[in-house]
Amino acid sequence: MLDHGAAPPSTEPPAAGGPRPGSGLMRRKPVETLVAEGGQGEGGSLKRSLGMWQLTMISIGATLGTGIFIVLGENIPKAGPAITLSFVIAGLTALFSALSYAELAGTIPVAGSSYSYAYATLGEFVAWICGWCLIIEYGVSVSAVAVGWGQYLNELLDGTIGVTLPDALSAPPGSGGYFNLPALIVVMLAMVFLLGGARESARVNTIMVAVKIAALVLFCVIGFMGFKSGNYSDFMPLGRAGVSAAASSLFFSYIGFDAASTAGEEAKNPKRDLPRAIMLSLVIVTALYVLVAVVAVGARPWKQFEGSEAVLADIMKDVTGQSFWATLLAACAVIAIASVVLTVLYGQTRILFAMARDGLVPKVFAKVSPRTGTPVANTVIVSVFCGVLAAAVPLGELANATSIGTLFAFALVNVAVVVLRYTRPDMARTFRVPLGWVIPVMGFLSCGYLMWNLPGITWQYFGYWMAAGLVIYFGYGYRRSRLATASQK
Repeated sequence: MLDHGAAPPSTEPPAAGGPRPGSGLMRRKPVETLVAEGGQGEGGSLKRSLGMWQLTMISIGATLGTGIFIVLGENIPKAGPAITLSFVIAGLTALFSALSYAELAGTIPVAGSSYSYAYATLGEFVAWICGWCLIIEYGVSVSAVAVGWGQYLNELLDGTIGVTLPDALSAPPGSGGYFNLPALIVVMLAMVFLLGGARESARVNTIMVAVKIAALVLFCVIGFMGFKSGNYSDFMPLGRAGVSAAASSLFFSYIGFDAASTAGEEAKNPKRDLPRAIMLSLVIVTALYVLVAVVAVGARPWKQFEGSEAVLADIMKDVTGQSFWATLLAACAVIAIASVVLTVLYGQTRILFAMARDGLVPKVFAKVSPRTGTPVANTVIVSVFCGVLAAAVPLGELANATSIGTLFAFALVNVAVVVLRYTRPDMARTFRVPLGWVIPVMGFLSCGYLMWNLPGITWQYFGYWMAAGLVIYFGYGYRRSRLATASQK
């Protein structure tokens, strides 16, 4: 709930002698220090230019895309018509965590998102783990989304000029290709927009979001013309296990609602606008997801989704008997997925910006251009990495790896809310999670439940990723963090 009567945030400086970093792995960064450093980078500062509407569009832009245009078709065979329940389960899990995000975003409005929240509450080691998971959530999901972009690009090219890119250049290894060129191209285009500045990128994203919402509404209108209630006669053919498995994978579709929290240092009024943007974006996205899923299954028997890639475009073609509508949807999907790449890539650069400012990763990621107010080197490095990853790794494994990393980070956010309530009960909060500790606990448990239902191979990859993160932290961040160097003086 919005706390309009909250007292203004404390302006009292940290205790004499500077922040008390604590010892070793548990050293924490005071909230006041985090907020005071907002926007400050190496050689320049981020610009506060984003209002609530732009923040909402950033979250919708980061969320609404590949999950519904691509991953929907891959998961309907797992759950059957009950895919709608899978979306609801994944959405509720996201909602619990969104409430926790909203409270922390209004209390600690900084660029690092859940990484910074963990740093202030759970200590540096947990913050590093959270940040390392966010690199999966944002950096790797950029690659996963970019892989799906090429599929709709081919659909568009086929419907307009009758030509498609060969699989060797439009599909990743393991899916019939050698190098996914379209995936690399869309990431590089997003990089160009981001280098122009946050405000300019937000304007482009708002236009893209409007296009993809219109596309999904159009799909629902046309798809409903072919709706057959008999497609729901066997609602849960694969049982609760199928619904749970699909929900775990579909959680990938909700990744990005927290993107507004990464813009905390570029928002005009972050304490007021960040909580509102996070909640509003999740409501809009969930409503669209469930509606599209209901119409899709009603328009096509669930067994016919197996092996379908550009599934929404195929349904529109089947219902109308004309390729025009499918081509139009493919064009909108190309724009929609590009919007996800743009906003998620933005989020990743801002998280690395915060980590670099704290000394946990090299300072190059915190360097800001005085002219554009953007972390130029950070943006270029992240974009090249994500582009190459997108061109070389299959979508399925990327999506699952993204889901488990995100769920882990979300679980930590729910814990952080409880810890901050206990350690700083009098801190001003512009938004409070209702029902006290009940919602954060439910959020933590639901994240754990979805993680449990992910495949064993996903857990194996996650283990490798975390092992690599620990090597980097103890080899670099543990000794070079600003809290560590401050304690040595």
